Amino acid sequence: MRVIAGFHRGRRLRGPEGNALRPTSDKVRGALFSILGTQISGSRFLDLYAGTGAVGIEALSRGASAVTFVESDPKVVALLRKNLQTCHLLDQAQVWTEQTAAFLDRKEWWGGPYDILFADPPYADLDELEIMIHAWRPGLLSEHATVIIEQDAHAELPVSIGPAVLVRRYQYGDTALYLYGVSTSESTAS
Repeated sequence: MRVIAGFHRGRRLRGPEGNALRPTSDKVRGALFSILGTQISGSRFLDLYAGTGAVGIEALSRGASAVTFVESDPKVVALLRKNLQTCHLLDQAQVWTEQTAAFLDRKEWWGGPYDILFADPPYADLDELEIMIHAWRPGLLSEHATVIIEQDAHAELPVSIGPAVLVRRYQYGDTALYLYGVSTSESTAS
């Protein structure tokens, strides 16, 4: 696993041992950032179910101003922190060892509002997917935010999630990216 582009292009990241994690592949990560394009520069980025941190680190490498990483497994968070340290990005990162639902319920923990929210909940974990669908809070997203959810290609996500409306679905083998755009200023209300 490596950083694909930007300031840290080519830098190797530590990957998981065993099958406990399913990191976003280089191919899907490349596609994700191609989709986001110039939105990355200067953005506040939220990486939910962050795992090794590869997606958020890629965002920082490509010019995001700050990334908040949320991962519930302390061992995986230690790996994520090592990857941030390897890339000298700890000062641009906020790392929470928390369940996504708990993080979303605690506005004081947010580093937002966020311009981009990326979530990669465990495939086939319907409880975590429900959290993503129903847990939006006012103030989490900026007025023109983009939300991208990575899921198994067989998953069917709703056409709207809180203030975000499905814009497009992209498929890469067994993986799908669901791109949502915020459709109202409801997301910036306090």
